[in-house]
Amino acid sequence: MKLVKLIANLGYGSRKDVTQLFRSGRITDAEGEVLYADDVVPYETIRVDDEPLDPPPGLTLMMNKPLGVTCSRKDPGRVVYDLLPPRYRVRTPALSTVGRLDRDTSGLLLFTDDGALLHRIISPKASVTKVYEATLAQELRGDEGELFASGTLLLESETEPLAPARLDVLGPRHARLGVTEGRYHQVRRMFAAAGNHVETLQRVSVGGLPLGALPAGEWRVLDAADVAMIFRNG
Repeated sequence: MKLVKLIANLGYGSRKDVTQLFRSGRITDAEGEVLYADDVVPYETIRVDDEPLDPPPGLTLMMNKPLGVTCSRKDPGRVVYDLLPPRYRVRTPALSTVGRLDRDTSGLLLFTDDGALLHRIISPKASVTKVYEATLAQELRGDEGELFASGTLLLESETEPLAPARLDVLGPRHARLGVTEGRYHQVRRMFAAAGNHVETLQRVSVGGLPLGALPAGEWRVLDAADVAMIFRNG
């Protein structure tokens, strides 16, 4: 792929814009030598305004999504793409969220521009467990774990029972719930079906990949080992 198209696809501007970057001498190699549009150089040596290029296609990253931010490209309020470099919003192929977290749920959110990987993660066949920690309005009764693990729980307005889910009680009003599906507001609706209400909700892991100590609103690029962890359920 020609350098002009490569850099334009990363969101640095239109091909016309990128051509102008070349003409202005703003695209160089790691030693500061000016590059030209027809040069053939290793990806990792390319610099724009002395900064390394953004990661190439095949990008996967994780974010600690804060509260009040929507998993959308367009919304009247703040969206998750506002927390990434502006170029990431217009990359080709597109960088998409892997599933969604609602505005009032925080925690681990994945993004990828690899369509095959996205579908592999969300496919029911993969049974990737998403683990959430919830603070509840009322104390747990004690039978919720059996109910969620039964594989017979029906959510309101649905006809297909939920797959078995694992509940770990962390305190009278604090629980950890692992689910392998991604139905609309699933965790909140499960607790509602058990007669309770979720006050706070955070996703703490996807498969074997933990949120860890990543601060709210921050993100990091995943390497191959990180991606492999997604498919190692704990």
